[in-house]
Amino acid sequence: MDENRIYTTVQGDMWDSIAYHFYGDVKYIGLLLQNNLDLLEIYVFSAGTKVFIPEIPEEYDEDLPEWRR
Repeated sequence: MDENRIYTTVQGDMWDSIAYHFYGDVKYIGLLLQNNLDLLEIYVFSAGTKVFIPEIPEEYDEDLPEWRR
């Protein structure tokens, strides 16, 4: 895992706010969740949680059905 792609949360961070901060759009929540399966139970983060922030794949499109991705 690329250490440059790790975000350390602050108290109150949520998946949508992290997605918006790094990608400029909350539609990438799914990308974050797929790459942080061990954190799926967390809705509101406490300070200090390490979240992997993947790069957006060129062909990633949240609006496409799974079979077309």
